[in-house]
Amino acid sequence: MTAIDSKLPEHEAIYKKVRNMILFGQVLPGQPVTILGLKEAVGAGVTPVREAIRRLTAEGALETLGNRRICVPELSARRIDEIYFARFAIEPKMADLAATRATEADITRLEALDRKVDQAIETGNIEAYLESNFRFHFALYDLSGTPILRKIATSLWLQFGPSHRVVSGRFGTSNLPDMHSETIDALRRRDSTATARAIEGDLQQGLDLMRQALGV
Repeated sequence: MTAIDSKLPEHEAIYKKVRNMILFGQVLPGQPVTILGLKEAVGAGVTPVREAIRRLTAEGALETLGNRRICVPELSARRIDEIYFARFAIEPKMADLAATRATEADITRLEALDRKVDQAIETGNIEAYLESNFRFHFALYDLSGTPILRKIATSLWLQFGPSHRVVSGRFGTSNLPDMHSETIDALRRRDSTATARAIEGDLQQGLDLMRQALGV
């Protein structure tokens, strides 16, 4: 049973627990999702779980099929193209803005997060890689001061997260994209263009691997 974060209202804590299950690939593409199964997984009541499913369906992380079935959507070539078109438009822009606002303390924190990414890669811990990679990117994006773009970016990550788990399992962590060092170096130079370019490179590597792994 997964513990609930007591610092958040119950419905929000449950939403985040279910969201993270999807985001970090604990639920795979095409895998059916049930209220009962999620209720047992997160240790919650039916009502907050149902609300979490409703929100995640609206965000594109889940989809409703016939007979009221719910599952994590499988990514088609067209859907991957749409997701990455939006990611290339949004995430480098947030990185660019973050470079103009980042303090030394912010950069130190990003370095600490990147060390967790490196450790996960070295040990082959896919779940730790997915989580630490997400934490790094969104710690960077939070520095941009663009909450609307962040919300959109989170929705996009939710849609490709389960497939990212499949890619990670197929290629192993040593082959996964990681241009975080280049990102941090650019931040230290206060070079917003280079920061955005590093994130673009990170995204492109991820897109290439996803297309190769899924054969699309």
